[in-house]
Amino acid sequence: MKNTQKYSLKEKDLAIELECHGETKYTKTSYPVKYGIFSRVETRDYIFEFNLNHEIKHAISRKKDWPHPSEWLKRTMGNDWIYYSSGGYSGVYEALGEYYLPNLMYPTNSLLGGKPFLEKEIDTIVSQWHQILLSCHTAHLPEPFAEWMTTALEQTPEKLNEKAQKLFDICGSRVSVMPPDARHVDYNIIPINISDGCLYKCRFCKIKNHKKFTVRSRENINTQMTGLKNLYRNDIINYNALFLGEHDALNAPEDVILETAQHAYDEFSFAASYMDSAFLFIFASVDSLLNKTDAFFKSLNDLGFQTCINVGLESCDPDTLALIGKPITAEQVRDAFKKIQAINDSFPNIEVTCNFVMDEDLPDSHYNSVMALIRDGFKRPKPKGCVYFSPLKFGQPSRQVLYDFYRLKTLSRLPTFLYLIQRL
Repeated sequence: MKNTQKYSLKEKDLAIELECHGETKYTKTSYPVKYGIFSRVETRDYIFEFNLNHEIKHAISRKKDWPHPSEWLKRTMGNDWIYYSSGGYSGVYEALGEYYLPNLMYPTNSLLGGKPFLEKEIDTIVSQWHQILLSCHTAHLPEPFAEWMTTALEQTPEKLNEKAQKLFDICGSRVSVMPPDARHVDYNIIPINISDGCLYKCRFCKIKNHKKFTVRSRENINTQMTGLKNLYRNDIINYNALFLGEHDALNAPEDVILETAQHAYDEFSFAASYMDSAFLFIFASVDSLLNKTDAFFKSLNDLGFQTCINVGLESCDPDTLALIGKPITAEQVRDAFKKIQAINDSFPNIEVTCNFVMDEDLPDSHYNSVMALIRDGFKRPKPKGCVYFSPLKFGQPSRQVLYDFYRLKTLSRLPTFLYLIQRL
């Protein structure tokens, strides 16, 4: 941890800590870890944490009805609340590669978790956190605590919702799905859309839009950057990760990708971030990956980011590709998978990951074709190049599909996890 200096005030039923300094590096741990610089308010019954724009970020209840003392709520830049549950730690880690399970307020493809937002104490925080803060006796507080508390109370639920909408307006749309690799930074990303739409419009996809694939103008990209810098404001120092959207940004011209990433690195001052390293996340399609040159990947490798590119392969079985409506061939999928391995072996600052679908109704030939790639294609396990399995159905947890996943994970010679679809 860096400098841990903070300003503290402790009274009978209220404690305030300003400028708390958390960890500077995202880690995989089975206990709660706080990152970045933040402020904390503790009452008799609750703990609230705020970012450097005085906006609520985390919350937990101290009441006996709270499900578990090591579980907490997080509010995102898109103004969603997420409940992080342990789920038994080892089982969650085996499935997701993280020790905590994000429980979302909207339908997704998760095979794990319950319905924590139906719990009374969780709902109380989500719906009443601002009233709880207003009930604190703060009129007598000395400076700088009184000023800080006044500003924090000004960030009402209505204002936070307006700010989330402004984020979507700046980018031109909401980020409807983040790359699975964004889990490495707890999905704390700054999004810039350099393109719209995707190439394929696959029939199975639940998060697709009907936009024709187009590349944004440099003027639009620069306008987004300026707007985002003003939106994230003081809290931008807590960010070290960039997401280039939308659903197939790798299909944009090479110079657009490289210049935008470099410009954002400088504009958002990632080199001066409180968080160590800098991360870049990009979605790709089979075609966009196959069409990019080795020279491009070398330039990307040298940018100063740890770059994660996620490619939707979905299947290597012709019948399954036809069933899910993905307009590519099994041969293209095999070629893309081969190129993924070559990139991962050649460029230390780039990791290309891939996705496959899974469902009870898919033919055995689908799973056999996947195994031919992720097991039979390797003589020994490899630590790089995660494989993600994405359940096709939303809001329908299935023991059978979960069992099938663990069987595939056991057989795979690549790191293998479930893809939990999250929006920003």
